[in-house]
Amino acid sequence: MCGIFAAMTRDGLPSDRCDQALKLLEHRGPDGTGTWTSRDGTWTLGHTRLSIIGLRHGSQPMTSPDGAVHVVVNGEFYGYRELREQLRSSGYRFTTDSDSEIALHLYDQRGMQTATQLRGEFAVVIADERQQAMFAIRDRFGVKPLYYAVVNGDVFFASEIKALLALGVPAKWDLEGVTGGFGRSHEKTEFDGISTVPPGCYAIARDGNVRIYPYWDWEMPTAEEMQADTRSEAEVVDDFREALRDAVKQRLVADVEVASYLSGGIDSCAVLGLAQQEMDRPIRAFTLTFDNALYDEASIAEAQAKRVGASYHPIPITGREIADSFADAVWHAETQMFNGHGVAKFLLSRAVRNAGIKVVFTGEGADEMLGGYPYFRVDAVNNDPTMTPEQRVKLLDEMLGANAATRALMMPERVSSPEMQAIERRLGWLPATLNVAASQANSIAPFFRDDLPASVREFQPLVSALDRLPVAQRVVGRDRLNQMLYVNAKTVMPNFILNYLADRMEMAHSIEGRVPFLDHHVAEAAARVPVSMKVKGIREKHVLREAAKDVLIPEVYDRQKHPFTTPPTRNPNDPMLEFYRDTFASQAAKDQPIFDMTRVSAALDQLLEVPADQRIAVEGNLQRVASVVVMQDLFDMA
Repeated sequence: MCGIFAAMTRDGLPSDRCDQALKLLEHRGPDGTGTWTSRDGTWTLGHTRLSIIGLRHGSQPMTSPDGAVHVVVNGEFYGYRELREQLRSSGYRFTTDSDSEIALHLYDQRGMQTATQLRGEFAVVIADERQQAMFAIRDRFGVKPLYYAVVNGDVFFASEIKALLALGVPAKWDLEGVTGGFGRSHEKTEFDGISTVPPGCYAIARDGNVRIYPYWDWEMPTAEEMQADTRSEAEVVDDFREALRDAVKQRLVADVEVASYLSGGIDSCAVLGLAQQEMDRPIRAFTLTFDNALYDEASIAEAQAKRVGASYHPIPITGREIADSFADAVWHAETQMFNGHGVAKFLLSRAVRNAGIKVVFTGEGADEMLGGYPYFRVDAVNNDPTMTPEQRVKLLDEMLGANAATRALMMPERVSSPEMQAIERRLGWLPATLNVAASQANSIAPFFRDDLPASVREFQPLVSALDRLPVAQRVVGRDRLNQMLYVNAKTVMPNFILNYLADRMEMAHSIEGRVPFLDHHVAEAAARVPVSMKVKGIREKHVLREAAKDVLIPEVYDRQKHPFTTPPTRNPNDPMLEFYRDTFASQAAKDQPIFDMTRVSAALDQLLEVPADQRIAVEGNLQRVASVVVMQDLFDMA
């Protein structure tokens, strides 16, 4: 993985801005930097390299033989060797061993059809002087970040927002983005005028304008098409296993050691088990551990590593470390956090890099592909026509009791609001999945300042997000669980899960995360899995359990999903309380325009009085406020 930026200006980019942008992206690529500037000085590409494939050759930007096309790449292309041979047979010459070079020649051969040929996690910017345009491509699910902004006719792209700010984009709050929370639309950020290139899309920048075009979408079969599927359960399992096995195998290709993150959940355990089957040496597996038994999965992870022959490495995380690193993690994430799990991932990645690792397998995406989170299971149970009302109530009560650590976050009470009524009108039903975001929005609203504009207070982020999706083409007519998997893949997953629980916390320490579950071949196989094999009763990811059964210990195979979170504050001596007090008393807290700090401080004073099973949700609001204060300070927000 790497860091990239591009500037398409009228008057050129001052060298000090270019240098500063490269410096701010250095954590994404500490192994080298490179730039290209057009002859007239108006276009610039920048790259910081993390060398994984083609260690000695592969510096970027890369330039076509005729000198007219230039490219920078962040990410990995899988199956690149086969593509390289096909291109060679068509007459293209390769000058490096890097997988990135295929993008340069594919573009010459196929133009923007290049996007459909690429497999992996990537963000690419192509500067074509012949077309007088820049083309920016983001991978299908948004594993790799890619932002853009247009300022007075100048166009900028970058892997991270902080690089855009260095290039001259103003740092200003987008009040709808800040208050909209975790259900906001896929292109919106908390920075005014800064958007994301949406997953599965490419952008064309020309004459000071940027236009977005989709090249891929996650196609869920209709309910009618699913009913026509004649495969047996064993055939469905075999198809899914083969897709996942191949995705894992592809991600073992590297010129450096590939390790793995490991929790006690089925996702990372399955990936580790399948990867270890392909290896003749033990894979190093790294596990976060906590001193709170309800949140600690060390014993399960250790037993799983032993079962498959991997090498187990626990990484203990303390509350003091989370408090001390919270601001650093927010600086890398560039967005709000609602739990310390992002900080914990930041600390895990730091420890793994200190162990000499550059590449790790991660398990993100399985829940989003197969309905793993509690709210997905609620939607599945509520819409299972084979169940009686009594059976539904019994299963939901069982699930509520089994999720003591996170039920306040993942299974809140039903929200009744104009926004949820609007959602029901659009979809024809009320998803528990969207109720989670609505609940979070309701719980944070009392902390907003009274002088926030009425347009911001009345903004409906979930409705806005739905209105920006092709609901008629991709949602209507699908099973309700599949509807929510699609919507979630366009909102929460790229904006948050793949941000501060994946790329940004890994790349903060120059760690490349590889995500087999978000290989588009795996996603397409998952889309074809019958809903009853995604969620069977309240047993989530049934098809994955069966597909990976031979590499799982019984405890993992039988275990219900426990979302990854860090323990909430427990006592008056908890280091997070000190962090909150200091943060909320800072000048940045006074300067930020979102939250009423008197109300926030009052909530902090009452935190330890909140019932233990509800505290994680209440503290989540405090962490959102703390994130905004930190961003106000670190990014000097206007």
